[in-house]
Amino acid sequence: MKEQPTKEKKRIELLDVLRGFAILGIFVVNIVIMNSTFLNQDEFAKQWTSNIDQIANRILQLFFYSKFFPIFSLLFGLGISMQALKLFDKNKLSFSFFARRMFFLFLFGVLHILLLWSGDVLNIYAILGLLTTLMIKRSNKMIISLSICILFFPFYDQLFEYLFNAINFKPEVYLKDYTGVTVNETIKNGTYLDGIKLRVLEYFSNIPMLFGFLGPIAISMFLLGLYLGKNKVYQTADVFIQKIKTPAIAIAIGTNIYRVLFLFVLPKYEFYSTEMLRPIFIKLMVLSDTMMGLFYLWVIGWLWYNTKWKTILSPLKHVGRMALTNYIMHSFIGLLLFSSIGWKLYETLSPSQTLATAFVVFVFQIVFSKIWLTYFQFGPLEWVWRCLTYKELFPIKKSKVSDSKL
Repeated sequence: MKEQPTKEKKRIELLDVLRGFAILGIFVVNIVIMNSTFLNQDEFAKQWTSNIDQIANRILQLFFYSKFFPIFSLLFGLGISMQALKLFDKNKLSFSFFARRMFFLFLFGVLHILLLWSGDVLNIYAILGLLTTLMIKRSNKMIISLSICILFFPFYDQLFEYLFNAINFKPEVYLKDYTGVTVNETIKNGTYLDGIKLRVLEYFSNIPMLFGFLGPIAISMFLLGLYLGKNKVYQTADVFIQKIKTPAIAIAIGTNIYRVLFLFVLPKYEFYSTEMLRPIFIKLMVLSDTMMGLFYLWVIGWLWYNTKWKTILSPLKHVGRMALTNYIMHSFIGLLLFSSIGWKLYETLSPSQTLATAFVVFVFQIVFSKIWLTYFQFGPLEWVWRCLTYKELFPIKKSKVSDSKL
């Protein structure tokens, strides 16, 4: 039986606002990497010693790094569960539907890497998202238990080192012929084909980080989002947000105390760098950053339902409705800003300049998304993904009936 798209009920604006917020945070972090890749990032960062750049670095460390990937991952898992529940209610839920949907997301990721930027997460989202769909019919207890266990498991470095050795995968060989200088030269003055080659090599060299660091966070948050979706928390979000107020604030305070200690106090002591303790400190920091990301979601939700900030936050929903398009747009803008086909600004922007640029781009995306959605039902990439998933060409322009309702 051919799948038909489920008729959308009124969109939950808060979820679109949260997606838009996640898109902002992801670009604030990614533009730093676009400006200077991991290969030369530490050396490049040493030159920025002015007060404004030191403040920008502190803002990035305290409020952005490692906070927004968990947010976007949770919302992705929540989206899977909401779509699955709609299909289940109509007796149309099938693994083949999600397999096809994730396959095309994977292809988006491949094209993203080849054409625009090596820092893609769509591939890993597609792979782990497909695995997550296998858990849709499992019990709530199993889903939340797996989410917690995967997040807290402390030995991913050792596990993936063993696996890579077993299959003789050596990620360090991919960039062995590159230095910070040659990467700079390739990005700023190389041909577009040189850039494609570098992006592919960078992606393969980053696989340990993708699967050993980001992967566990992603699938843990997918499962948490699946759990929240199966329990239809989004239908009574205001009640849920109020219910978890005390534990949310308590966890935020505790984890932030540790984050400040980790960043500004512990590095002064020798035991911080010991082989035995440092992995523990880092794991606790990852957990603390993840909790901070989840706390952001709670804060926005609380402001949305309990204050007049709803008016201020509302424009984020336009970006959130076109999350895939805007995520890919970041990389296109980054290609124009930093590479040889654009302004060649690679390794020229200071931390304060990258931070400011990210916010300027995001304001543009709010305006662009609002204008686009005035005339069209979906973002351009969302529309392509939808058509491929359902094997049907849907109209993208808003109908006259829809327009009359605006």
